[in-house]
Amino acid sequence: MSEAALVIELDDPILESDFMQEMVKQMRAIDTYGTYDDWSPAKILDPFVLTKERKAEIPIVGDPDDIVMSRVKAFYNSISSLIEKECRLMAVPMINLSHEGFGRAIITVGKLIVMDRTLRDIHRFGFKSLSKMKDEADKYLSVALEIIGKYPDVAGL
Repeated sequence: MSEAALVIELDDPILESDFMQEMVKQMRAIDTYGTYDDWSPAKILDPFVLTKERKAEIPIVGDPDDIVMSRVKAFYNSISSLIEKECRLMAVPMINLSHEGFGRAIITVGKLIVMDRTLRDIHRFGFKSLSKMKDEADKYLSVALEIIGKYPDVAGL
């Protein structure tokens, strides 16, 4: 993928947000061969953006590959990391996916489930834009922090 093919601007201000920086960290962490070492944050996060054209290229029915499943894990790991940063309690993401791309993502803090999401069609995992991805992550983060605030005793177990 060349730099010209990116749908994300290299200087997009959203790349400076905590969530996007955490996403870049998570993606670099799963890169065992150092492929992303010389890549810009925009290039690393570009596959998360599914434009209409990109989505049209993906079959409606299909099995997710390991790369897509790694992106899903990076997304929920990033949310968990931000939960930990905010409340100083360990947040653990648990993702269970079938080979067909269906499953569930759960984030627990202590004995408390702070996020529970049913996953479908993971082979088409992506967002219309980085801001849509950040908005969804922020929504999950705020709900999780609200739940932790409501049940701090359970979260601290």
